[in-house]
Amino acid sequence: MALVIGILTLIPLSAPAVMPGSDEHHHLIAFAALALPVAALAPRLLWVLLPVLALYGVLIEVLQPFVGRSADPRDALADGLGLLIGSGLGLLVSRPLRRGLTRRVPAPAE
Repeated sequence: MALVIGILTLIPLSAPAVMPGSDEHHHLIAFAALALPVAALAPRLLWVLLPVLALYGVLIEVLQPFVGRSADPRDALADGLGLLIGSGLGLLVSRPLRRGLTRRVPAPAE
């Protein structure tokens, strides 16, 4: 997912975007999708990974001018907000999800 986000945010744009919503919305959704599965399945890793993912978002903004795109601090803020939203949603489903994954199904009686 991080690789796809990197590619999509660093390819030069030759035509106007056809996706509905603003660039900030796209960043928010992408980074929420990046954080959600980590928070849901491995919440202890989240506290280490969140700063790394936030730096990744900033790095993307730093690199964008080198590929013919413009850097926008609002995109980096949207990345951070997406990380918080995705983390929050992932943590909400974390315990029930992990409980369901570890619950054993009884073997059928013979």
